[in-house]
Amino acid sequence: MTKPNDNPADPFKKALAEATKVMADDPELAVTYSVDPAGQTSETIRLPQVSRRMTRDEVLLARGTADAFALRHKFHDAKTNARYLPQGQMARDLYDAMETARIEAVGAQHMPGTAGNIDAKIGNEALRKGYDQIRSTEEAPLSTAAGYLIRHLATGRDLPKGAETVMEMWRGFIEDQCGGTLESLTDILNDQQAFAKFARQMITDLGYGDQLGDDPDTLDDDQDDEAEEGNDDQQDEPDSTGDDDSDGDEQEASAEQTQEDQRDASQAEVSMDDQAEAEMGDEMEMPEGEAPLEPPAPQPVSAADPEYRVFSTDEDEEIRAEDLAEPIELERLRAYLDQQLDPLKGAVSRLANKLQRRLQAQQNRSWEFDLEEGTLDAGRLARVVANPTTPLSFKQEKDTEFRDTCVTLLLDNSGSMRGRPISIAAICADVMARTLERCQVKVEILGFTTKAWKGGQAREKWLNDGRPATPGRLNDLRHIIYKGADAPWRRARPNLGLMMKEGLLKENIDGEALEWAHRRMIARHEQRKILMVISDGAPVDDSTLSVNPANYLEKHLRDVIAMVERQKAVELIAVGIGHDVTRYYERAVTITDVEQLAGAMTEQLASLFDTDPRKRARVMGMRKAG
Repeated sequence: MTKPNDNPADPFKKALAEATKVMADDPELAVTYSVDPAGQTSETIRLPQVSRRMTRDEVLLARGTADAFALRHKFHDAKTNARYLPQGQMARDLYDAMETARIEAVGAQHMPGTAGNIDAKIGNEALRKGYDQIRSTEEAPLSTAAGYLIRHLATGRDLPKGAETVMEMWRGFIEDQCGGTLESLTDILNDQQAFAKFARQMITDLGYGDQLGDDPDTLDDDQDDEAEEGNDDQQDEPDSTGDDDSDGDEQEASAEQTQEDQRDASQAEVSMDDQAEAEMGDEMEMPEGEAPLEPPAPQPVSAADPEYRVFSTDEDEEIRAEDLAEPIELERLRAYLDQQLDPLKGAVSRLANKLQRRLQAQQNRSWEFDLEEGTLDAGRLARVVANPTTPLSFKQEKDTEFRDTCVTLLLDNSGSMRGRPISIAAICADVMARTLERCQVKVEILGFTTKAWKGGQAREKWLNDGRPATPGRLNDLRHIIYKGADAPWRRARPNLGLMMKEGLLKENIDGEALEWAHRRMIARHEQRKILMVISDGAPVDDSTLSVNPANYLEKHLRDVIAMVERQKAVELIAVGIGHDVTRYYERAVTITDVEQLAGAMTEQLASLFDTDPRKRARVMGMRKAG
């Protein structure tokens, strides 16, 4: 009998983990589940989280991801891959996409059941990236299309919706350029080295041969020739023991003395790490003919500021609201939120309806008349009555670009928002999401805080490491997804009650939160993206600011804002509650009373949809008066 506190998804997750190990042929493989992006190393596989609800999409995605990673673990050799890996970015993307397709095709040959599971994974990724919406090759990545085509030709399977769209966009071009090379595809699938050479030839055929770098096989031949010449030179050298034995003895004694002196001097300098490295020398030998690869430079933590540092990201988390509380608790917290704000809901709803009317007015419904098919144009029936020979007239409504919009609401979940501010922010976000959804605008609601006060596990690690100077951000982030852009409002409604949970609200590191929300937005397919930040203060984290410059977090926030506004891929607006955010954001408003939040959010959002520049200027003037 299942205990009330047991997670019903646990048996499935355990079974999937065991099946993944068997498929990968590695019983020591560690399989975990996380809300972080799925990934793998040589020893671990991280799968997408499966919630208590165990929705069909979650299960299919977890199984498809598990199969893909297990097959890669079993059929992919990292050394061979690195040996033939191109140097240029586009060539690398093509090479990686084709190698992934090879692995999945080989897996489908040996284990046919994996093909359907991986289809579900590919379909999920294609829809998430908006591949079903693309209309030209400019929107379809060539490398992705090449991988899809290899998989299709090798398995004979149709691709899921979206993925097939990308493949067909480029299929004619790829087959025209690589027709001769593609003929050998089925013969070399099971030989990774032969396939790597095949992939490099494909890259050359597609016009990216200049990004391949040196041919590793040619380099091997050159090194073999040099080695043979070296052996010949050694054989031709005269005997080192000449006629003058006394001179040889003196030289040998001198050499031994010199070596002894050098040994004595160096022993004092040899560290434990050097000794360990010397002992591991035999184990770390590179394969014959290969030069050692330099480790890649570490990627900067922030795209806005390469100098921004984070001491540890081990305990950071991006998590869905429903994974931070049980469904029963979320319902209780939501009921408490509704009770607290019952007097305010009427006013907020009136403002939301006003916003809806303004947005719908911007759609400017227009019609095309005198068509041969469509909706019957009743207004022109009089012509038919007056002259029966006049043909019937039809009309059709034009689509508008307005609907292709996504709005993200990023809410400050810091401790200073506790009480009425966070309650009003939650209910405003809730009503705004419902309103915009009626207007067919996608809405995402995100929150940001930290997992602990005063640094958490990151600070503990810093203390244990001897307190190195200027460690950078020194706390564990918690980024919360209350509502995904594609999730319907009714499903996400209970999640907003989480903001009422005691102990959730802690410290705020705004710069990284804004950069996280921006990354999520630019990955979406909508043509217009709007990001609204609701905050009541500057970035504050006592642990970080106690061991870094006083403006460390504020400078990073300014750098991120500058990057977002410079790139112009996302329209950024902000509402400050009792705090002047206009000194950070170009488009912002500051309110002195939290009761004004609903009105400020409404006006700011509506102003972005106003086609009349005078109205927009009037709203923007609020920030100066605020």
